[in-house]
Amino acid sequence: MPGQPDSTRIVVGHIAGVYGVRGWLKVMSETDPPEGILSYSPWLLGADAATWAVSEGKRHGKGLVVSLRGCDDRDRAASLVGQDIAVVRDQLPPPSPDEFYWVDLEGLSVETTEGVALGSIDHLFATGANDVIVVKGDRERLLPFVWGDVVKDVDFEQRRMLVDWDPSF
Repeated sequence: MPGQPDSTRIVVGHIAGVYGVRGWLKVMSETDPPEGILSYSPWLLGADAATWAVSEGKRHGKGLVVSLRGCDDRDRAASLVGQDIAVVRDQLPPPSPDEFYWVDLEGLSVETTEGVALGSIDHLFATGANDVIVVKGDRERLLPFVWGDVVKDVDFEQRRMLVDWDPSF
């Protein structure tokens, strides 16, 4: 609800490996740009949502390396490998009026401009050309997230996305 804090956990990356012997970690970020993950602290790691503060982080090759407060050796770092990195929804800046966080779109019903229900948004993924909306209904459909051409409207109050799409595809 507007005005109330949102403590929903949002996955923004994962721990991919260890880096060196002093507890640094290799991180795969799902933020855009990838370095954006470094501005969020604390991180919630794993299923138990253990809280970790980011001490330091930097670009390294095609990825990122990070030091977390309290993670001072390779063994401790190795115990964190494979865990998801999440933040609380309220840590994210509000999107611009024409932008959306994927997590906010998941679960919306999808309807064509002719009123045909296609299902609901299961998830989204990025490709080189454009993002793709995975809609699950009577069958799974992959719709390009192209604002104006395919996606005509997103109505969060009605929990609906309106699309210009042929239901036979």
